[in-house]
Amino acid sequence: MKIFGIIFVFATVFGGYLWAGGHIGPILAVLPYEGLIIIGAAIGAFLIANSMHVVKHTLKELNCLVKPEAHGKSDYMELLSMLYMTFKLARTKGWLALEQHIEHPHDSELFKQFPAFAANHHATTFFCDYLRIISLGNEDPHQIEALMDEEIETINHEAMHPAHAVQTMADGIPALGIVAAVLGVIKTMGSITEPPEVLGKMIGGALVGTFLGVFVAYGIVGPTAGALGTKAESKVMYYRCMKVAVIAFLNGAAPQVAVEFARKFLPHHIQPSFLELEEKLNELPSPG
Repeated sequence: MKIFGIIFVFATVFGGYLWAGGHIGPILAVLPYEGLIIIGAAIGAFLIANSMHVVKHTLKELNCLVKPEAHGKSDYMELLSMLYMTFKLARTKGWLALEQHIEHPHDSELFKQFPAFAANHHATTFFCDYLRIISLGNEDPHQIEALMDEEIETINHEAMHPAHAVQTMADGIPALGIVAAVLGVIKTMGSITEPPEVLGKMIGGALVGTFLGVFVAYGIVGPTAGALGTKAESKVMYYRCMKVAVIAFLNGAAPQVAVEFARKFLPHHIQPSFLELEEKLNELPSPG
């Protein structure tokens, strides 16, 4: 859908221009160097403003254009199943029974039943760290919830770095378009003795810089920043779901009830139904 949106933006802008009687030739003639000035300066400013970690993170997250959400309904079905199995093991055999799974999560037979969760290193570490704190004797739900909220806020802040960085770049691109246009005017003024038809083409070429800056900023880069932000929010939702279930369980809820709390927290488009989740939980083996 995101790729279709980009194609639709190009089709409507240039299609409308051609329909109105415009000619694409003058734009194509100056596009290489106008594009180099604007896009090159924007990329350079992006590199100046951000650390290498943010640059790499942003490049990695650009797959948001083909995968807009980090986790889908099936991922949450698996996560809720994992939470249920973990809570059931803790309820029936005590927190010490979880020790082997907490200390070596990537070797845990419990977590291996849920491959998407086990492959998510950061989420596995997040979950196991809190299980470790609880197993050491701190079962106060208020303290655990406060600590989880602080860590999730940190995760959210880091996850939003690419969106903020790209949005900052989008905000600067129109001004860089003006820079390209001014340079085009300077070039034109150096040829002021040319005939009007020649000057007209040169002035038109200079104005392409302004058009290109506004078009790229508001038609492509700005919306991409929005897509990055949406994907970041979907990543953080995964952690919030775990938090809701853990706090409900610490407050005395039965494993299935704690998982139901987490299910109800999810947005409707990725939320399994009560019957879907119940059927899935009934298929799970007894925790060992």
